[in-house]
Amino acid sequence: MATAIQATASAKLPKATVPTFYFIGVTTGQSSIMRVFPAWAKHLGISPVIVGIDCEWHDDPEVYRNVVASLKSDPLSLGALVTTHKIDLLAACRDLFDELDPHAALMGEVSSISKRDGRLWGHAKDPITSGLSLEAFLPDDYWRETGAEVFCIGAGGSSVAFTSYLMENCPPGNRPARIVVSNRSLPRLQEMEEIHRAINPGLTVEYRHCPKAGDNDALMATLKPASLVINATGLGKDAPGSPFTDTAVFPENGIAWDFNYRGDLLFLDQARAQQQARHLQIEDGWVYFIHGWTRVLAEVFHIDVPTSGPEFDTLSRIATEIR
Repeated sequence: MATAIQATASAKLPKATVPTFYFIGVTTGQSSIMRVFPAWAKHLGISPVIVGIDCEWHDDPEVYRNVVASLKSDPLSLGALVTTHKIDLLAACRDLFDELDPHAALMGEVSSISKRDGRLWGHAKDPITSGLSLEAFLPDDYWRETGAEVFCIGAGGSSVAFTSYLMENCPPGNRPARIVVSNRSLPRLQEMEEIHRAINPGLTVEYRHCPKAGDNDALMATLKPASLVINATGLGKDAPGSPFTDTAVFPENGIAWDFNYRGDLLFLDQARAQQQARHLQIEDGWVYFIHGWTRVLAEVFHIDVPTSGPEFDTLSRIATEIR
């Protein structure tokens, strides 16, 4: 049976007694993956158990160091998926990793921890998985045909990854007219701007300090019709609420996308209340969840898991039936 433990700054994790895969988050016991993983493992022919590791939002660096040091030193701890803590964990533990993939090194985050030839690897999978998730619902020529913009609320790991995907993959002539990123604190916005400068995309990006929900309301009012509005914060899952007030108005013919798929999801409730009047397309984070987990499973267990086709459809069906 899947379990979850609370990480602390004073002690390493208990040693695994069987091959174990970890999920590092905030409220891991509430995630569908705790039920989905055993069914996926059976289908894929792998046998580890899954254990959740709960850390507080922006936890003490020593908590992250204890978690990563425990995983690194324990032969039966095979790897982990990291959510919410991707940036904080790597900032606290960079010296504990033997290798980082290029995205992890550039973006300063890890979503996947794995072992290869006795070395501990950190990967940032979100630039891949967020792109796959977007492509699942966005028409190929959407930006060219609509002239739409992107408003991404939150400057954490998911937001950095998604905006970087746009910069690296949208060709001239079919890219957002503008990307706006807002965040409640300035340092993360400044870090994101440095990362974007290294990519050098030629895209217009605005970084806005929005400490209050009303600030986000005002920014959304400036968007062009058909624009994509993304909740890339932990609000609605790791903490209650929404980055907007109930008086915010979504762009006409726009798309509201919440990276979360569980929790109170107030952002999606606000969008649904305007769906008919504003002709909105509404997407939650379920497909993102599936792509995110299957990419990490492929890395940790060194197996081929396709991103589309019959096998991916089967994994999606298994997860959806359990959900």
